[in-house]
Amino acid sequence: MVKEAIDLIEGKLWKNAMEEELESLKKNDTWDRVTLPNGRRNIASKWIFKKKTNSVGHVEKFKLQLVAKGYLQVEGVDFDEIFSPIAKLTSIILPMYLATKFDLEIEQMDVMRTFILGDLEEEIYMKQPEGSPMKEIEELVFRLKKSLYGLKQTPRMWYQKFDSYI
Repeated sequence: MVKEAIDLIEGKLWKNAMEEELESLKKNDTWDRVTLPNGRRNIASKWIFKKKTNSVGHVEKFKLQLVAKGYLQVEGVDFDEIFSPIAKLTSIILPMYLATKFDLEIEQMDVMRTFILGDLEEEIYMKQPEGSPMKEIEELVFRLKKSLYGLKQTPRMWYQKFDSYI
């Protein structure tokens, strides 16, 4: 009986996490829901489930992330160019050295959903994810306007946005 109660509570927490993720993506104007045009293909998507724990090991947050199955993308059809940013070791060592030498503090910053803020240049269509509460109109797909985790062009789109800002 206790296990069923825990499963019920966890189910509600996962559902809340899903709604939170979808609301965030909607707020960022990530897609339009459209009918798949003739001659176009769509790629699948999936949910990534993670339980965030504190230092003691207690679950603090249930987190879901919607990810495109980018490995199904075809070069020349779904993307033309990709890019993977790489940090050189000297780019990391130099700030650490300077902070140590001049007794400075180093702070870390984590910005949620930064990587998916890049605007897509290609027309990418994605199936609605399994278990989505938005499945009321089954034949609709997402026409992506912003990049999602999993797409092959996401690092390039993020870098272009970052570069234009800096």
